[in-house]
Amino acid sequence: MAKKSAAEVKKSRNNQVVATNRKARHNYSILDTFEAGIALMGTEVKALRDGQASLADAFATVDDGEIWLRNVHIPEYHHGSWTNHAPRRNRKLLLHRSQIDTLIGKIQDGNLSLVPLSLYFLDGKVKVELALARGKQAHDKRQSLAKRDAEREITRELGRRSKGMT
Repeated sequence: MAKKSAAEVKKSRNNQVVATNRKARHNYSILDTFEAGIALMGTEVKALRDGQASLADAFATVDDGEIWLRNVHIPEYHHGSWTNHAPRRNRKLLLHRSQIDTLIGKIQDGNLSLVPLSLYFLDGKVKVELALARGKQAHDKRQSLAKRDAEREITRELGRRSKGMT
């Protein structure tokens, strides 16, 4: 079976971003990212297809050599029956053993965290973009905000100059 090119994968209607953790890049310095599968129930997938999820307070932990995604809110599926899922249950992340061992080693060495950045569909399967991150101090956050504002002002000024508005 031939692999799909990146353009074909992006064009597929099964590929959509469901939720992003917008505060993660502000609160953490991202060192490395991983793509992980996630073990879900049927009603969770249906709720995600409706575009409902929140990664606001989500984090990942390592328990007994497995990685678990905690505090992700996937609301109950409105057409579900008594078999509906609990909205904030712990969900197992699916990674290769070598990736799990690498993450465990890095987490134990330094004070690093596993933070989910986004939740999305890829070829009909739900994936999580997981980041190995270090928490930022308050002064680091201020520096990154100042840097972003300066870059924005430079871009704005260059746009003015190119239009002849000095």
